[in-house]
Amino acid sequence: MATAPAAPTVEAERHGPVAVIAIARPEVRNAVDPATAAALLAAFAAAEADPEVKALVLTGRGGQFCAGADLKAVAGGAPFAREAPMGPSWLVPGRGLDKPLIAAVEGNAVAGGLELALLADMRVASDTAVFGVYCRRWGVPLIDGGTVRLPRVIGQGRAMDMILTGRAVDADEAYAWGLANRRAPAGQALDAAIALGQEIARFPQLCLQLDRRSAFDGWSRDLHDALVEEGRTGRAALAEAAAGAARFRDGAGRGGDFGSI
Repeated sequence: MATAPAAPTVEAERHGPVAVIAIARPEVRNAVDPATAAALLAAFAAAEADPEVKALVLTGRGGQFCAGADLKAVAGGAPFAREAPMGPSWLVPGRGLDKPLIAAVEGNAVAGGLELALLADMRVASDTAVFGVYCRRWGVPLIDGGTVRLPRVIGQGRAMDMILTGRAVDADEAYAWGLANRRAPAGQALDAAIALGQEIARFPQLCLQLDRRSAFDGWSRDLHDALVEEGRTGRAALAEAAAGAARFRDGAGRGGDFGSI
């Protein structure tokens, strides 16, 4: 009798201009093994290459975001990649992550799962969300962006609190710190993240992409160089800006209205 093919550990679906990428290993709290890491990277590449996709959402099935690397696989000698073992975690704007990414977090986003959440531009956290460097207990280092991105998102002092203690940070504290950008009731983080992605997709895209890229690139430049580069790259959107100014002149968007853009 033929063996049934294994269920995919990463699922992709479309909601209009928003691509949802979901880790589907709920039996291990969506822990990532080498095959899942490769599938995640492939799903990101496919979404980035699709011109109809304007925003991405990363989530996990079964009420959990991601518990990090699959330590049973690690202990068993599974061949994780030397670079970015969680899959897409080393992607950056200009190198494979050129569309806005939102993490929809239910349950645990811990260890490597925290690092995947930090890959996102924004995080929508449900009331059940928990963030933490849980790998601190086992001597497993942060090598998927955690020591780089976490201080940039929440500041050095708060990042060191999480990195050195490994403690749990619940949704309330995460929101107060800016680790979570939006809140949602339990079970509704994905819907809220999709709605946020669809909102972003409505805007003129060239200007949005250039501003997003500049906000990331500025970290690697001194202030003067960052300002010069912002002005230089932003000029590519002036035609789009002129069209938007004409719409405003003709009556659209008055009084801060976003409904007629």
